[in-house]
Amino acid sequence: MPRMFGTDGVRGVANTEALSPELAYKLGRAAATLAAEKEGRRPVAVIGRDTRRSGPMLAAALAAGICSAGGDVIDLGVVTTPAVAFVTTYQKASFGVMISASHNPAPDNGIKFFSGDGFKLPDAAEDELEAKVAENPDTMPRPTGAHLGTIRSDESLVEAYIQHVASTGRSLKGLKVVVDCGHGAAYKLSPEILTRLGAEVVAINTSPDGLNINDHCGSTHPEALQKMVVVHQADVGIAHDGDSDRCIAVDERGELVDGDQIMAICAIAAKQRGELAKDTLVTTVMSNMGLDLLMRKHGIALVKARVGDRYVLEEMQKGGFNLGGEQSGHVIFGDYSTTGDGILTAVQLLSILASGSRALSELAGQMQRLPQHLENVRVTKKEGWDTNPAIADAIAAVEARLGDQGRVLVRPSGTEPLIRVMLEGPSLEGIRAMAQQIKEVILAELT
Repeated sequence: MPRMFGTDGVRGVANTEALSPELAYKLGRAAATLAAEKEGRRPVAVIGRDTRRSGPMLAAALAAGICSAGGDVIDLGVVTTPAVAFVTTYQKASFGVMISASHNPAPDNGIKFFSGDGFKLPDAAEDELEAKVAENPDTMPRPTGAHLGTIRSDESLVEAYIQHVASTGRSLKGLKVVVDCGHGAAYKLSPEILTRLGAEVVAINTSPDGLNINDHCGSTHPEALQKMVVVHQADVGIAHDGDSDRCIAVDERGELVDGDQIMAICAIAAKQRGELAKDTLVTTVMSNMGLDLLMRKHGIALVKARVGDRYVLEEMQKGGFNLGGEQSGHVIFGDYSTTGDGILTAVQLLSILASGSRALSELAGQMQRLPQHLENVRVTKKEGWDTNPAIADAIAAVEARLGDQGRVLVRPSGTEPLIRVMLEGPSLEGIRAMAQQIKEVILAELT
């Protein structure tokens, strides 16, 4: 049986076997039972969701499972993933749950758990929860009467999150910002927070209908935002994904500013303020080498984590670092949040812009992206690729040719029969040819 939990919770097409209301009920019941066993008290769970049509259905089923095990539910309605993490800790709840499939299309959905301290569950805790779901339901408590759980909503808790995020920034008066909410969870929160801080906000894609989330909008489709920034002569554009744990920016010329560049800007500013813990930034192996070169110039060390924001956070916690993230726009400000927060990231970036006289294009331009090329090599087997002498020799030969002017990253896909070959170097034409050389050897050895 495949593992129920993927790299970011349980995901699938909503109302199919992969993510049915029955499964949501079982997950809620199992999570509340485990929490009661560990805490020795009546568990409390915080639930939030994005704007997908399947969200209320799954939230209702999840809440029913929690209540049937004697747990109480605080239903936040449509909020962002980081808002759920914040309220979970703010309320000292037993756990939090976000119902979202992030940047995926509307038919998909997901169930993502947070522990009482606001962090995503580690693999071991997810395995424990999965095992509890598989147990005979008759072995779990089934309280009645006054021992049943309750469900309540509390708008003041969302307000507490808004105030928290706003408190981390400075006045944004004088900045004109276009915000693409992607018809997702941030459609109210992001414009509200930026407006409170004094920015002139033009909000787009703020009319969710349950089906239009991420539909040619948001952080994975920023084309409309790029045009709107130019049309409105704005200083900056901000784009969020469906659950707003990401932030991608657009400069005043309509050019994209990705997560690597946002991290670079924030890391340099934090170091100048003396607030970058151990003068270190945590990134993933997929970050552009241009980030490495810029950080080296500013005396900032880089720690490279596996792909995935949860692995970035693990490295941050292990090393005592307070800033990390991914090229995709997941940025974690450890002093303020336990997870990636797209609105918080926007506040931090805009605060840097508001505090100086340099345009975003100038700040982002400090980092020169090296040309990057990716080959997805379809194979009949992935096993043994990393111990294959011929493949190792091909990689080593390319690395020798690139020297310190580029790099090679070869890794298997976690979900498909693919070996991914990514090269960076001074010339796109050159790295394409070198990637093709490695690809040919992989095909000869693994197909």
